[in-house]
Amino acid sequence: MIVETAEALLDQEIKVLDKGFVRLVDYMGGDERIVQAARVSYGTGTKSYRQDRGLIHYLMKHWHTSPFEQVQLTFHTKMPIFVARQWVRHRTARLNEISGRYSVMKDEFYVPNPENIRPQSENNKQGRSEERFTSDQEQEIIRLFADEQKTVYQNYERLLELNVAREIARNNLPLSLYTEWYWQIDLHNLFHFLRLRMDPHAQYEIRVYAEAMAQCAKAVAPLAYEAFEEHILGSVAFSRAESEALSALLSGKPVQLEGRNLAAFEAKIAKLHAAVPAEAPEEPQLNS
Repeated sequence: MIVETAEALLDQEIKVLDKGFVRLVDYMGGDERIVQAARVSYGTGTKSYRQDRGLIHYLMKHWHTSPFEQVQLTFHTKMPIFVARQWVRHRTARLNEISGRYSVMKDEFYVPNPENIRPQSENNKQGRSEERFTSDQEQEIIRLFADEQKTVYQNYERLLELNVAREIARNNLPLSLYTEWYWQIDLHNLFHFLRLRMDPHAQYEIRVYAEAMAQCAKAVAPLAYEAFEEHILGSVAFSRAESEALSALLSGKPVQLEGRNLAAFEAKIAKLHAAVPAEAPEEPQLNS
C-alpha cells in the first residue's frame, strides 16, 4: 500500500534541536488500511472518500482503536540521552539503540538555545519558568555547558587511548550526549505518545520531537491524523467532579473544587474559551 505523501517524506531528515533529527524510514498501511481493517474487507474502492473519512472519525471519536494498530511507522531519531530516557517510558514500541559498548560515541552534545534556558518554575517542580535570564547570564550558562562537555569528552578520548574498554570508558558521559535509535510503533500508540508529548506541559526538548513525528503521522494517514486532531488533541475531557463543577458554573453556583483540582478545571475552561472565537461586536443601529 503506497501513500504518496509518505513516500515524499521517506528518509528526509526533519531537523530537531541543535544536532538532532527525525527520519521516517518505513511505514506500513495508511488510511485505506484502517478502513479495510474496520470493515474486514480487502477490496479497494468499495467506499467513497467521504465515507472513509466519516468512518475514521467515528472510530477515533468512540475509541475503537484496533484498526489504527494496523498502521505502523518506523523512525530513525537522534536525540539527547535525557530525551531518550523520557521517550523510552512509552513501552508500546520496538526500538534498537546505538550501544556505547560497541561504538565510540560521537562528540555531539545538546546545548540549549538562549531562549530555552529558563529559571526553575516556582509552581511546577518539574518545569521551567516563563521568565528569562539576562543575556549575560544566558551566555555564561551556555559556556558552562559547553566547557564541561568538552572536558568530559576529552577525558573519554583519553580513556580510549589508554585502551580502557568502551563499556567502562563511557561511564562519565553526560545526559546531554546525543544517542540514536530505530523506533517502530503502530499508529494508535503513536497518537497516544503525541497526545502526551505535544502537550504544552511536556518538556520542550521532547515536545519538538513529537511535533516532527506528527508531521510523519499526518503524511502516512492524513484522515486519521485529522480525526486525532479533532477528537483527541482538540478535545477536553471532564471528570465526574469536574462535570458537576461545570454544571454549577453554568448555573451561577459556586464551584466545589479546591487546590490542584480547581487549577486543572480552570485550565480546561480556559482551553474551551480559547477554542471559541469571540463574537464580533454588534454594529450600532442607526436611527432612520
